[in-house]
Amino acid sequence: MRPQARTRETRTMRAHVRLQGKVTELRKRLNLEEWILEQLTRLYDYQEEEIPELEIDVDELLDMESDDTRAARVKELLVDCYKPTEAFISGLLDKIRGMQKLSTPQKK
Repeated sequence: MRPQARTRETRTMRAHVRLQGKVTELRKRLNLEEWILEQLTRLYDYQEEEIPELEIDVDELLDMESDDTRAARVKELLVDCYKPTEAFISGLLDKIRGMQKLSTPQKK
């Protein structure tokens, strides 16, 4: 195999691995978003379309330095929930551990 062909093949493999990693991260994020929606539906006893305007920004949580700060932020968002939220908050923190922020692609 010529050196140029080998280099091109290596670049293609690296690009594939990076893409595969992004797809995996997107899949994890989608699963998390669906889990959050399901849990909020249970916490608020609403149908999905009736849930109060509430946004749990996973990237915002990932920017925070500690689980205590994250938990405080989620408690703040759920202040109107009359059901216990501790299990939801604990589950959410467990699920976001090790996740990466989704960066928006930069325009060239």
